[in-house]
Amino acid sequence: MDLIIDGWFHERGALWPGQAMSLQVKEVLYHGRSKFQDVLVFDSTNNGRVLVLDGVIQVTERDEFSYQEMMAHIPLYAHPNPEKVLVIGGGDGGILREIAKHPGVKEIFICEIDGDVIEYSKKYLPSLAKGYDDSRVTVKVMDGAIFMDENQDNFDVIITDSSDPIGPASVLFETPFYNAMHKSLRDGGIVCTQGESIWLHLDIIKPLMDSIKQTYTTVEYAYTTIPTYPSGQIGFIVAGKNRGSCKEPARNPTDEQQDALNYYSSDIHKASFVLPKFAQRAIFDEK
Repeated sequence: MDLIIDGWFHERGALWPGQAMSLQVKEVLYHGRSKFQDVLVFDSTNNGRVLVLDGVIQVTERDEFSYQEMMAHIPLYAHPNPEKVLVIGGGDGGILREIAKHPGVKEIFICEIDGDVIEYSKKYLPSLAKGYDDSRVTVKVMDGAIFMDENQDNFDVIITDSSDPIGPASVLFETPFYNAMHKSLRDGGIVCTQGESIWLHLDIIKPLMDSIKQTYTTVEYAYTTIPTYPSGQIGFIVAGKNRGSCKEPARNPTDEQQDALNYYSSDIHKASFVLPKFAQRAIFDEK
């Protein structure tokens, strides 16, 4: 499939049939294949630099903050004292950048299976990859499930920043992976995972959430808006181990921390769990 035609990148995928997202290309910065997937980085006319994996947009410099901030800060501010955090995926470094804004966090581990994503993000997306510069970060280029099996009852927060459930990321949307995260969490811990779109993927979201409700004490769904993701919206599955709801922040950003944020706030934290009725009915069987 040709990704760039007549100077335009076209995102077409099996998970959003009948629709496509197009961005005008200024310059292709890198295109190659890693051990796991096709990797494309280009400079766009209106969205800054863009990272594409297997034909699917992962990051644009224009709007990435809405996803990175919400995925990181919802679980981190819902936890009263997160000290040890694990990121699965997220090789571009954006989630690391946001976690590093929490001075109370003492250790940050990232497991990214594809080292090429890390390499080319550092080269072409420094505004995200600066997350790797924090001294608290330890990088593991390996399968996150194996790392968690070796580190049980160990993390306060686990964030899974995955691509869609096709290719190497497909296992991250299956019940055994959520069981592995649960075992790797400390009591009172929180997982936050990429939860697809309520406009396109209710058939994926609901059975996955139903399957983990017997393992996690709380299983909730939040979302953010982001123009360059399919349907302009993406969600997060937020689940807790032996703790209550994550809908209310346990802590609030200081004024200085809030000044460094472009999307997340305590108010939008609470609002992000308020779903449209069609999604509430479909995911939680509400009438």
